[in-house]
Amino acid sequence: MNLAAIDIGGTTIKLATWKDSKLQNNHAVDTPKDLNGFYEVLTAEINKIKQDTKIEGVAISSPGAVDQKTGIIGGSSALPYIHNFKIVDELEKRFELPVSIENDANSAALGELAAGAGKGCNSMGFFVIGTGIGGALIINQKVWHGAHLFGGEFGYMLMGTHTLSELASPVTMANHYNERTGKNLDGKTVFALADQDDPVASDVRSTLIHSLAVAIYNIQHSFDPEKIVLGGGISNNPELIPLLNKEIDQIEANSDLHTLKPVIALCSLKSDANLRGAVANFEQKHQN
Repeated sequence: MNLAAIDIGGTTIKLATWKDSKLQNNHAVDTPKDLNGFYEVLTAEINKIKQDTKIEGVAISSPGAVDQKTGIIGGSSALPYIHNFKIVDELEKRFELPVSIENDANSAALGELAAGAGKGCNSMGFFVIGTGIGGALIINQKVWHGAHLFGGEFGYMLMGTHTLSELASPVTMANHYNERTGKNLDGKTVFALADQDDPVASDVRSTLIHSLAVAIYNIQHSFDPEKIVLGGGISNNPELIPLLNKEIDQIEANSDLHTLKPVIALCSLKSDANLRGAVANFEQKHQN
């Protein structure tokens, strides 16, 4: 099955052709400022792909709460013009092809399941660690959307009086460091400073690691996935998994619980995860 694959972002839209079971001709365009521009750019890009390859559909990864039953993107994002109307129907008219849309975190999880760190798994937890904490749950190799499309929204989990997004985001970690020191450093730099005897960096990183470890521990013991995969910029840091495993060991030691040890892995598809997952989502819905 040949497809066009699209990953909608707030700044750029990535596109590729899925042909011979691989992504080809990957490229990106600037994200338009309004809906008419959005339609024009995507229709032109799909027509270019059609000239080179006979495609059978268009697979899309998008921000927002995607309702695949109605073809409506709910919630909110940096692109308000894509929300709250039957966008799948509108795109199918313009492309003259079947269209599927899945949420970007869910798409990334499906991509890792199909060809990345979660390959071969039947169940998986997936964390996207960035400005906030997003994620996805995979059960029986399919996304668990939940009754209200909140499946995998780990960032809303409460830890005391704060959410996981407030405690485990590298951006928030850097903000807390900067508030306490008067500096203006990013999360990557603060994370590294914790290894250089910087007491404030050690403290804020400890909060991030502990909060994320508790969340992983809880997901493991509530849904029991085969593997938990971590994505986002912080997943490029080789220290992340050793620190998390050490913290989870400490959590178990402090509570005298020795039950399940989560299997944690870093995402491997990186920037291709959403495109690959959009393809997997389309194939699940249309292959039969």
